[in-house]
This record gives sequence, C-alpha cells and structure tokens, in this order.
Amino acid sequence: MTAPNPPANDAALPAAAPATPAVPAKIWIAVVGANLGAFMAVLNIQIVNASLADIQGAIGAGIDDGGWISTSYLIAEIIVIPLSGWLAQVFSIRRYLLANAILFLVFSAACALAQNLPQMIVLRAIQGFSGGVLIPMAFTLIITLLPKPKQPIGLALFALSATFAPAIGPTIGGYLTENWGWEYIFYVNLVPGAIMIGMLYFSLEPSAMKLSLIRQGDWLGIVTMAIGLAALQTVLEEGNKDDWFGSPFIVRLSVIAAVALVAFLVVEFTVARPLLNLRLLARRNFGFGMLANFLLGIALYGSVFILPQYLSRIQGYNAEQIGMVLAWTGLPQLLLIPLVPRLMQRFDARILIGIGLALFAASNFMNIYLTNNYAADQLFWPNVVRAVGQALVLAPLSAVTTAGIELENASSASALFNMMRNLGGAVGIALLQTLLTKREQFHSNVLTQQVSLFDEATRTRIAQLTQYFMNHGIANQFDATRRALVAIGKIVQKQSYILAFSDTFYLLGVALIVALIAGLFLKRPGQLAGGGAH
Repeated sequence: MTAPNPPANDAALPAAAPATPAVPAKIWIAVVGANLGAFMAVLNIQIVNASLADIQGAIGAGIDDGGWISTSYLIAEIIVIPLSGWLAQVFSIRRYLLANAILFLVFSAACALAQNLPQMIVLRAIQGFSGGVLIPMAFTLIITLLPKPKQPIGLALFALSATFAPAIGPTIGGYLTENWGWEYIFYVNLVPGAIMIGMLYFSLEPSAMKLSLIRQGDWLGIVTMAIGLAALQTVLEEGNKDDWFGSPFIVRLSVIAAVALVAFLVVEFTVARPLLNLRLLARRNFGFGMLANFLLGIALYGSVFILPQYLSRIQGYNAEQIGMVLAWTGLPQLLLIPLVPRLMQRFDARILIGIGLALFAASNFMNIYLTNNYAADQLFWPNVVRAVGQALVLAPLSAVTTAGIELENASSASALFNMMRNLGGAVGIALLQTLLTKREQFHSNVLTQQVSLFDEATRTRIAQLTQYFMNHGIANQFDATRRALVAIGKIVQKQSYILAFSDTFYLLGVALIVALIAGLFLKRPGQLAGGGAH
C-alpha cells in the first residue's frame, strides 16, 4: 500500500502561530522586585490601621488626632502616584525606583522609633511619598517590559499587591501587635525590602538622566494637582469626624480642592506637555475600565475598613482576632491569583471580570442581615466568596483597560489607573463612615419609638432587669431601675449599629453592581481575544 504523496510545497500546511519571544530572566526579576515593593506599599496602609489604637497610646496621641498617622501616608501616596511617570523619566527608572525603595525602608524603621505625634506624622508622610512611587512603577514595568502574551502573569503579580495586601494587612498587623508590639509592623518591611532592593539593583539597566525635562515640566499642573488631591484626601479622611460642611475647615478645604482640581483639568487639556494624558479617558475601554476600577476601590478598601469596625465595636474582638477573621479574605487569593493568567488564556477576560465583580457583590449582600450573633463563623463563607471574587477581577480588568495603550502613554495610564483605585478607596471609606453614623441615628430613632413605657413587653423587661440588678448588689430600687433603663438604651444603640452595619454592606454591594454594569461596556481587545490568541 503506497503512502500518500506529500504536498508539493508548504503552502498547503496551516501557518504556525508566531512563537512568543522568551522573556529574559532579568526582566522577570525586575517585575517581581517592583511588585514586591508595591505589595509592601499597599500593605502599610492596612497593617497600620489594624494597630492604630496601640500606636496612638504609645506616642500619646488622641483618638481624633491619631487619625493623621494614616491620613498623612495616604495624602503623600496619592500625590506622588501621578508624578511618578514624569519623575522616572527625569531621573531614570533605575535611580528613581532604587532611591525610593531605600527611602521607604529607612522611614519604615524610623516610624517605629517615633516618640510623639508630630514626628510620626512627618515620618509617615515621607514613607507614603516614597512607598507611593512603588505602586505605579510596578504597573508601568509590567505593561512596558513584558510582551502582551506575558502581561497577564505580571498583572496577576500586581493583583497580589492591590487586592491580597489590603485583605491580609489586618491579619499581619493584628498578630504582630498582639505578640511582638506595634513597632514590628514597621520592622516587618526590612527583610522583604532588602530583597526588593537587591532584585531591582541587579535587574534594572542603567540609563542617563534627563534633567532638561525639569525645565519643560508641567509645573502648573503639578502644583494644582498636588494641592487639589491633598485637600480632597483630607476632606474625605476628616469630613465625617468634623461634621462635613458644618465645619468651616472642611468647607474651606472643599473649595480649595474643587478650584485646584478644575484648574488642573484645564491645564492638562491645554498645555503642550501635560503631566498626565487625560485624553486616554475618552477611549472606551480605558474610560469604562477606570470607572469600574474606581468603584472596585470603594469596595476593596471599604470592606477592609468596615469589617474590623463591626468586629471590634459589636463583637468586641481584639486586633489579632479581627486579623484571623479577615485572613479568609486574603489566604484564598494567594492560591487563586496565580491561576488567573491561565484562565485569561482560556476565557474572555470580560467574563472573568463579570464573575469576579458578581461574586464580590454577592459576598457583601450575604452580610446585609446581621444579628447580634453574627461573628467569625457566620462571616467565613462571605469572606471566602469575597476572596474568590477579588482574585478573579483585578488582573483581567487591568489587562482590558490598558490594552492598546501606546508605550509613550504607559506612565499616564499607570498613574491614572492606580490613582483612581486609591481615590475610590478614600471616597468609599468616607461614604461608609457617614452612612454608618447617619443610619445608626435613623435606626436608633425608629427603635426608640418602639420601646415605650406604655408597652407591656417594655415594662416587663424593665422589671426583669431591675430585679436582676437588685439581686446583684443594688439595694435601692430607684438605682436599680435607672440601671435597667441605661441597659435597655445600650441594647437599642447596639441593635441600631448592627442595622447600620448591614446598610454599609448593602452600599458596597450596590457599588460593585454598578462596576459590573460599567464592565459590560468593555469591548474585547484584540490581543486578549480568542482564549489566548495574540
């Protein structure tokens, strides 16, 4: 039996898919090192928040003023993120990243040695300014150094800093504070930070500085942006505590923020060399991706804010116990996020975004019927569902949003993408603080009206509590009755807070549903289409 004749030429054979070029090991080392830095920078927001009460006590800060320990870091971080692309061009990526990585470690250790509140605020601001550089630069290296087929792996690494770090921060912070002391939440940066510096020093190629760019810099844009973002961040952080627009300080800052940010927008659209290319927002995927990312920031940082508040205020948990509960929003992500690049090869990235946002929203809706007994065991499954949702969403959203961004616009895209997520977090926490206060007052008024002395059940409960106090050492019936009324008032207040916390979870779920709707408007980018075809 004769074999079939081979084709006369190779034209009949299907064309082989172009091979993906191998990525040099140095580039992977640079990407991993930069993402380690971004992870630590984001971790330092939540790890400090988990231990804020201990820090305040140690340095003699009041509850209200102590909030500036976190606020100073956040203000500096949100200002430097949009500046980083330009400053990296001026000083070169290698010099800029290494200098700020070293400063971040130095001032992390210095924060542990702070003796009073003013020292801590200044040190935290410098730590935030240097740490804030690490976030957008990690993102920029991913979308500039890695070829498109390998970017999902880099973006999955970045997702560990953006979603895993906030979730695991309270766990690490609570454990270190309870077992070693609050100083160790700053010392914990030193070993991974030294590894990061070594990786960046080895892998990033030296290049010449371009100091001439300083003269050509968009200085009006830089000044208006810095003033506007600093004022806005302060308003969001301090507004609820100062009764928002009932405070002249908040009113003045709000006016400054509005005027400065409007001026910044005008400058960016009119100057020849803008600090940020805001015209990228007109692109369909980038614009809707930014909206979804902003709303994701509300939910990411909002949920990490509200859960510890609930566990501390309602359940009486300490920092370590809170960390153990929140571990189940972090640890599953450590297992799932590395699988996301493979899922992006098999499925349309927009499907993963939709599933991730839907699961994240569902995890919040699972918590809208809180009760007095709703604690660690009841939060387990909502936290696991939240972990799965968070793990699925950020890498695909980053890939779809930045697909098609040219090399010259990479730094602007990175700055805007990361700034909007952080800004979403600040807005989300401010909204949740205000909602919690207002809804507690609302529910308290409703419940108080139902606790009437004309009601038989109320009189019976007062009598029972009065008798209880008399049986436990209160001889005077009047004093026992007064204590009974105080006890009922505390029960009403606690129930009001439980209902208010339920409302905050509902708000987070709604924000994620709106993000899901924004995700529906994303179009399929060519390089991500076809289950991994490039």
